[in-house]
Amino acid sequence: MGTCVSTSRSTCSSKSSGEPVTPPCLGIGFCGQKRTKRTFSDHLVTFQHLPSIPNRVFTNGKSRTSCIFTQQGRKGINQDAMIVWEDFMSEDVTFCGVFDGHGPHGHLVARKVRDALPVKLQSLLNSSQSRQSGPGQTCFMGNSKKSDVGDLDKDGSVEDKLSSLWREAFLKSYKAMDKELKSHPNLDCFCSGSTAITIVKQGSNLFMGYIGDSRAIMGSRDSNDSMVAVQLTVDLKPDLPREAERIKRCKGRVFALQDEPEVPRVWLPFDDAPGLAMARAFGDFCLKEYGVISIPEFSHRTLTDKDQFIVLASDGVWDVLSNDEVVEIVSSAPTRASAARILVDSAAREWKLKYPTSKMDDCAVVCLFLDGKMDSESDYDEQGFSSATLDQSNHSGNAAESDDGQKSEPCFQRNFTVRSAEENDSYGRLAVEVDGVGETVSAEDQSWSGLEGVTRVNSLVQLPRFSEERPGP
Repeated sequence: MGTCVSTSRSTCSSKSSGEPVTPPCLGIGFCGQKRTKRTFSDHLVTFQHLPSIPNRVFTNGKSRTSCIFTQQGRKGINQDAMIVWEDFMSEDVTFCGVFDGHGPHGHLVARKVRDALPVKLQSLLNSSQSRQSGPGQTCFMGNSKKSDVGDLDKDGSVEDKLSSLWREAFLKSYKAMDKELKSHPNLDCFCSGSTAITIVKQGSNLFMGYIGDSRAIMGSRDSNDSMVAVQLTVDLKPDLPREAERIKRCKGRVFALQDEPEVPRVWLPFDDAPGLAMARAFGDFCLKEYGVISIPEFSHRTLTDKDQFIVLASDGVWDVLSNDEVVEIVSSAPTRASAARILVDSAAREWKLKYPTSKMDDCAVVCLFLDGKMDSESDYDEQGFSSATLDQSNHSGNAAESDDGQKSEPCFQRNFTVRSAEENDSYGRLAVEVDGVGETVSAEDQSWSGLEGVTRVNSLVQLPRFSEERPGP
């Protein structure tokens, strides 16, 4: 909990004279740049400071450029978490994330990751830039033109250097996050975990790191000025060829239950447990030796004027809505500030219509508008999001925002992510309550399905039998 981020300015020198100059830099630090305003990242950031950081939104509401909304499903406590952090590192950098917890402590894992992962990313970026901006080193501006840096770009493009820096930061921060969860004294992540889909928008650059089966898409205009959906991430399911191969090499097993053939799961080599419905996740340490990893997929995309908005959502949305439907709902919302709420409401209606006897999954949505514009406060209030009720709208049925679980323990009677032994005896190997029809996608297909038409509401089928016998810390 003592991790902090220091964002002190660096000094850049020219190669020829050593005199202080003002070269372009990566844009995520502060060397040589005259800041028009100070952000919270200019000061010491600790986890205790997080609730008071300006431009950081993690409950139902809006920011200058985005809106976010989550709704509890019918499985019990809401295990989804989300965040938008504007002025992240510098004014033109925005961090967004959606985290979908699973297992008995999944809601606590998701919130812990939501709070800690961005801080770790900041810390690693600052340390990386400090190394690159040291004496005799050259700083680069992520949005600079090549003509601005002249012959400083001999070893590779500015964009490549920026992408490489973010890739390293994403990989290291995810690794550090999982390591912290494993050693956390008050949070049992042995059979609990969380997905993560995180993006950073820096000017016209979009960097993405993700694990699990939450998804990001983008609404963009084509050559005919029609709105189209562009899928930005891949749903990392256990049946993807490269994922299944890795899991099997590690002696884990991948198969679907007879009664839910559309839902491949990861199983221990010696027991039909826990049945995790994703190939990568934070936590879930009972499966980390058997092929489940927390190494994120990373990608970089350059945004254009055609790109309108980005939607991040947990699988509760993608299980019932297609990419095109999501883009249509967000683009046709009466106000931008209401887009996330309307999308979640639409998903809830689809759950009731398509699967009336199944338990709706939790839904969490982040809508980031790329032109940086939002509605006026009057438009916002008309949609029922008065500022007096924003911070309270996300707490119904949720545990306290604590990562130690002391104020609110998960209730197995209400948490259907993990079945009790009695339920498993009565249901046999049945893991869903209504059969559905899924679709199979090839390894080459980049428009991966989110199990469309499947009523999957369980990330885990059951706890490993030996989990209760595991020695205490």
